[in-house]
Amino acid sequence: METEQTRAPRRIGEFLTVLTERPVSLYAAAVLRIGYGLLYLVFLLREFPHRDEIWGPGSPWTPELARQLFDQTGWASILTLSDSRAYFEVCYALALVTSALFMLGWRTRAVSVLFAVMVASFHARAIFMTDGGDNLILLMAMYLVFTTCGRRWSLDARRNRLRAFAGTAPRTPVAQGAEELRRFRRTLTAVLHNCAMFVIAAQVCFLYGSAGLYKVQGGSWGNGTALHYVLNLDLFRPWPELSLIVDEHDVLISIACYLTVLLQVAFPFVLFGRLKYPVLTMLLSMHLGIAVLMGLPLFSGAMIIADAVFLPDRFYLSPGRLWRRTSRRTDLGEAGDPPRGEPVLVPSQPAQSCR
Repeated sequence: METEQTRAPRRIGEFLTVLTERPVSLYAAAVLRIGYGLLYLVFLLREFPHRDEIWGPGSPWTPELARQLFDQTGWASILTLSDSRAYFEVCYALALVTSALFMLGWRTRAVSVLFAVMVASFHARAIFMTDGGDNLILLMAMYLVFTTCGRRWSLDARRNRLRAFAGTAPRTPVAQGAEELRRFRRTLTAVLHNCAMFVIAAQVCFLYGSAGLYKVQGGSWGNGTALHYVLNLDLFRPWPELSLIVDEHDVLISIACYLTVLLQVAFPFVLFGRLKYPVLTMLLSMHLGIAVLMGLPLFSGAMIIADAVFLPDRFYLSPGRLWRRTSRRTDLGEAGDPPRGEPVLVPSQPAQSCR
C-alpha cells in the first residue's frame, strides 16, 4: 500500500518525466501560433493605408526621435536602421510575409524568431501609440520562440507526416555520440516548451488577477458605475448609438461591473477544475463586448487567444472526433442497419493516437 512517504517522490518523478520527455499542450501552442500570427497579419493589413504616419519616415514621431528614446530605454527596432522610404516598405512587406508564414507554421523554429523581432521592432518604433493588445502580443511572440508550436496544425507537421509515410527504408545505425546528442536535444526541446507554456499561463493569470485586484480598489467598480463612465467616453465610443442603448440598462451595467471583477479575481483559482469552462466562456463574452463597445479589437483578440492556453488537447481534438463519429453514423445509416441477431461485419475503428 502506498504511503505518504512514497507518494510524494513518485509524483515528483512523474512530473519530471513529463517535464523532460514530452511537450505538453501542443494543440494549445498551435492555436496561439495561428491566432497571434493571424491577428498581427490582420492588424498590419488594417493599418496599411496609415503605415507611413505610424511607423514610416513620414511619422510625426520621426526615426531620429525614436533613436533618441532608444538610447534612454534600451529598446531597438530594425525600422530605425535607415530613414529611406524604400527600406521601410521592404520591412513592412517582410513583416506581412513573416506573420503569414508564422501563422501557417512554415519553418517555425526560424520564423518564430523573425516574428518576435518584427513585433518588437514595430512596437518600439511607435511605442506611444500602443495599447494593452500590442504589449500582450509582444510578450506572447517572445514566449512562443521557446515552444514547439509548429508540431501541430502546421506546414511543418504536414511535411513531417509525409516524410514518415515515405520513409520505408530501414534506418541506418548511428553512432552513440550522435544518439546521445539527439536525446539531449529532445529533452532540451521538451523542457523549454513546457516552461514557456507555464510562463504563458502564469502571465495570463497575472494579467487577470492584477486587473481584478486593481478594480477592487476603485470606488466606481465598487458601486457598479465604472462601465457607465466608460460607455460615455468619446475615445471609447466607436458606435455612440449602441453605447447609449446599452447605457440605458442600469441594472445590467451594475451586474456586468461586479461580474467582471469577480471573474478576473477568481480566474487563477478555477483553472484546475471544470468551473474554468464557464468562466472562460464568460470571459470570451466580456472580450467580445470590449471589442464592439469600446473599439479595442486588437486587445480583445489578444486576450481571447491567450485564454486558449488553458484548454486541454482533448478539447481541440473533440470536434474532429465528433465529426468522424457523425460521418460513420451517416454512412451506416445510408448503407442500412444490419438485421437483428446478426453481427455487424464492419469492425469498429480504433481511436487514433493524439500524440
